[in-house]
This record gives sequence, C-alpha cells and structure tokens, in this order.
Amino acid sequence: MRTIHLTDHPPAAIGAFLRRWGWLLGLLLALLACALIPVPGYVVIAPGRSGPLIPALVGPQMRLDPPFARPGDEVRLHVTDRTPWTHVLLTVNGVPLYPESWESGLGGQWTWTFRLALPTGPSEIVFHHSCDTGCRERGRMMLGEPPSPSSAPLPTKLGLVFPNPDRDWHGRSGWAVEVTYVRRAQEPGWGIDDLAAKVYRHRAKGLRVLVRVDYDYNQSIPPTGDYLALAEYLDYLARLARDDRLREVYGYVLGSSYNDLSQNALVPDRPVTPEWYARVFNGYGKPVHHTDNAVQMVRAENPSVRVLVGPVRPWNTDQDGAHKYRVDVPWLNYMNTLVRYVDESARAKAAAGIPFAAPDGFAVQAPGRPDAPELGGAGSAEPQTDLPRREWNGAQAGFRVYREWLDIINAYPSTRGLPVYITSANTFIPAVGVPPAQNYPRGWLSSALNGVNGEPQIQALCWFLDDLPGDTQWENFSLSRRRGRLVDAAEEFEELLKR
Repeated sequence: MRTIHLTDHPPAAIGAFLRRWGWLLGLLLALLACALIPVPGYVVIAPGRSGPLIPALVGPQMRLDPPFARPGDEVRLHVTDRTPWTHVLLTVNGVPLYPESWESGLGGQWTWTFRLALPTGPSEIVFHHSCDTGCRERGRMMLGEPPSPSSAPLPTKLGLVFPNPDRDWHGRSGWAVEVTYVRRAQEPGWGIDDLAAKVYRHRAKGLRVLVRVDYDYNQSIPPTGDYLALAEYLDYLARLARDDRLREVYGYVLGSSYNDLSQNALVPDRPVTPEWYARVFNGYGKPVHHTDNAVQMVRAENPSVRVLVGPVRPWNTDQDGAHKYRVDVPWLNYMNTLVRYVDESARAKAAAGIPFAAPDGFAVQAPGRPDAPELGGAGSAEPQTDLPRREWNGAQAGFRVYREWLDIINAYPSTRGLPVYITSANTFIPAVGVPPAQNYPRGWLSSALNGVNGEPQIQALCWFLDDLPGDTQWENFSLSRRRGRLVDAAEEFEELLKR
C-alpha cells in the first residue's frame, strides 16, 4: 500500500510523545479502525511531515499490487466499493484508464482492477463512475511526496489555441483554447476523455481553459430547426458541465464561425441564422419558462462555469442580419441581430423571475491584415491602425474589427460591459490566403497585446494556433513548428511571456 502524506502539525509536547511512541499508537488505532468500520474504506498509515505516524480513513478502498513497486514498474490497482458502479474509469495525473476486469465479492463488495505503469514523481489517482453521462468522482489517492507549494503565476492576456503540452509559460497564467465535438465524444483526440486530460495538464500549469463546443466537423451549431440535433447538443453540454474532471474549465464557447456556410455543411440549405443561434443559446423566441437552451442547461449542472457566445466570422458575406448595425455590412449586421435577440431573451426571462439567462461573455475573432496597402509595408503597426474600407461602408478590415464587436456588445442592456475573449488571432485573412508563415511581421503580436491591454473589457488574446499533432494543414500557423516567418512570432511570444 502506498502512502498518502498528511500535513498535521501537533503541539511540541504531543509531538515529542508521538515521535517516540507514534508507531505503536498508529498501529493500535489502525487495527481498531479496521475492526469497527463497517463501510467501504481503508486505513492508511502515513508519515506526517512532522514525523509521527497518523492514521487516515479514506474510501473507497484503493490498493496497489505489488504495494512497494518502483516508478516505471507495471502494477495493478484494485478499487473496492459497496456500490456496483457502472461506466467507471481511473485517472492518473489526468490520463484516463479503463478497468481490465471487475468482480463481485463477499459482503456485497465490488472490485475493479486497473493495469498501469507506476508514474515517476507525485501522482494523483482518482476513481470515477457514471462516465457515460459525466464522470463523478468517488475516491482519490496521492502517491509520493506532494510538490511544494509554488507562488501563483502572474496573469497575462496572451493565450493559444491547442497549446503544446510541453510549452514553458515562464510563470504566467495564460489562456488555452480547446475544441470538442458533440458527435465525436468517443473519438480519440476530440472526445471527452482526451479533453479532460488536456484540461488537467493546462490547469497544472496555471492556465485558464476555454472549451469550444461544436456539433460536428464543419457544423458548428446544430442545423436550424433540427430539434433532435439541438437535444443532442444540449445533452452533451450538460454532460461536460456535470463531469468532475472538467470542473476547472473557465468557460464554454458555443460554436464558432457559424455565419459562414462552410460551418453549415450537414444541411447547407438551413444555415444557422441569428434567430436560431439565440434560440440555442438562451431560448430566444420560446416561452420564458422553457429551459431547453444552452445557458440554463449548463448552469443547472455547474453554476460556476462561464457560458460564452461563440465568435462570428468577420468579412463573411454568406448571411446578413435583420437588424442593421450603424456600419451596414453582413457580418456586423449578423452580429448585431444575434446580440439583440440574446439580450431580448435574457431580459424577458429576468422579468419573469428567471435570472442568469444572459451570457457570461463573448468570444470573438480578430485576424490581422499586415499586408494592407494602407500600411506602406509597416505591418507590425497593423493591430493599432484603423483600416476602414470604403467598399464596406467604412467597416474595419483588420485586427481592429474587435472594436466593432465591442461596440455591438455594449449597445444592449444585458450584454453591456461583458468580458470579451479574442479566441482566434493571427495574420491570416481567408480572402487573401497568405498564411502567417509567409506574412508575419515581427512586432505584430506585441502591438496587438499593447492594444488589448488598453481595453479592460478584453480578457484574452489567443493566437491560432500552437500545435495540432498529426494535422499538417495547420503547420503554417503553428508557433511550435516555427515554419518560415513564424520563427519570429514564436520568439516574440516567448519574449512577451518573460516580460
């Protein structure tokens, strides 16, 4: 049996006694506890940091076989409980393991056996059940000496989509953006288990994690009018919010680029309209007492996690909006209409005594256009330069589109002043087609960060992307792979973290 380190510090006189006779006292207490305790559990005799042996009751029973293995050795961990849990799994430092066998025993006890290689260093082992609807934690144990407490990392607005797990954040609490798909819940790389492992790693580094929830590949939000797809989407959101492995997720981003027909691939003739998005998000257009919407579904399971409106794609003309923005172009009209409907629904529910139906914030996209002819080759200054285009009625053509997003968000009572997270920024404009590996100008990231640091409403500036193993289509965007001019972007990102 491995040890669990406790932190009790007895007074000096008691401590002196326990240092001499603690081994005997601990043994007697352990034997007494084993004789008297009729419920699942086991007694661990562990040395406290002040020396004496202190008994601790822990449940359910978790036992290593062999009990004195070394790091790297293959062992089995037996978990025994009185409840015949279904859909169980074990996490070892966040990595999921499924049982290799299970059996019922005497006295109505059940035992699950897991095979694993004993990790090096401190390890957190957690037993979960009911993982088909959202893993619930049942018991945990720590192996090895707990790490010494470290100072809290300093916050930064810098973040990354798909951060490389080996990245050094230099003591900064940045942002991580991950993606999961409703219809890929069990698929390697995109499913819940892999998402939970990534969240564990990011949180261990002090990062704040935003999770984008898409319905499927190239179908960001359930197709308009498809109520079975909507129910499937809401069930998945509830499962994520209920899962104890994901309780430290900072916020969920509902979809992305859904105004673009390329993100409506399952049913191209029924694109996601602003009305339908607001319906999915907080029940726009339905009776106020209905709860079949994303905000109320998530908050019923986890009131502390944030629910964010997903980003509209700028400069996309596939869809317009019924309510015109002061700058009349399709993407801004779409956003203005969407925010108006979300606000209407939130205020209607609030008037009926149903609180917390407004979003907790907005995710937005803000790509840069360093090749714009107005810049005269000074691409690094683009994030702090207005690029109004006459053919777009004066709409911004570059990074400063974020100011138009802010203006729309702040125009409505229930959304005014809400936090905004730039979850996708780089120097790629789809209509131009030049990737960051070709056009990144050194200094662009610094200029963008300086700009958003002056905007207290903006909480995050996340580069798309850092690393996506096995997917070569994004290698000319990846900071970790450092292709072409991305060497400059990667070095600049490091320098900004160190400042």
